[in-house]
Amino acid sequence: MPGFTTSDSVRLHYEDDGTGPPVLCLAGLTRNSTDFTYLAQHLTDHRLIRLDYRGRGHSEYPDDFMSYNILREGRDAIELLDHLDLAQATLIGTSRGGLIAMALSVTDPARLNGVVLNDIGPEVAPAGIARIMDYVGKEPPFANLDAAATALQSGHQAGFPGVPLSRWREQAEFLWYDKPGGGIGLRYDARLRDALIGQAGVGEAPDLWQLFDGLKNIPLATIRGANSDLFAIETFEKMQDRYPGMITATIPNRGHVPFLDEPQALAAIHSLLEQTK
Repeated sequence: MPGFTTSDSVRLHYEDDGTGPPVLCLAGLTRNSTDFTYLAQHLTDHRLIRLDYRGRGHSEYPDDFMSYNILREGRDAIELLDHLDLAQATLIGTSRGGLIAMALSVTDPARLNGVVLNDIGPEVAPAGIARIMDYVGKEPPFANLDAAATALQSGHQAGFPGVPLSRWREQAEFLWYDKPGGGIGLRYDARLRDALIGQAGVGEAPDLWQLFDGLKNIPLATIRGANSDLFAIETFEKMQDRYPGMITATIPNRGHVPFLDEPQALAAIHSLLEQTK
């Protein structure tokens, strides 16, 4: 499997498929390169690079769990571009990946050819944070992936009505695995929870609006799930006021986060990619 070693000696896995303009995909908090499975088939004319963050997917778990932070993960993304000898890429960031994109727009703006934010903005709704903290770092209490898929479908009825069980079964396998003795295990380091708690207790949180303003000279598209509990409509509207040229899309019947194969999401992504040719 392709991989590289970061400047702090952590081995990271990535996927690198296709040819054409490079697109770097950064996943959600506990997720991995599989986050972009459904999008990949729609970007066959691009070089699609998908990173497993440190401690996620096939990447190594570092000794220091406090390195699970946006700045270090952003540095990992830049080091991947360096490893691939790429001066620039368009970045598609889902949730956590979008926060990393905002940070990179300040620390490494010249490396960003364009940015797509998937269901994330400079303000994160408390309800969404509470939901994440309720599950992150904990093995779900399901007997197997089939049971987990049924639970995902049931639990997401309000935000994702009409999504078939087969899609939730795929999602379950992206997130977890069947343990040999029964139950399901995490495809990420459970200490991610400790990192989030530790970072929340250290000083004042950064002003994400200042990071968002780093995108003002970079082509930008923002996608929001109409039922999102993490990305409030008010934040979405403020972003549009602050960046009038931003491409926008609202995805009906989707919460946090859209799968990115929805027609509205694809239209926004392709419109952004047209700008970055």
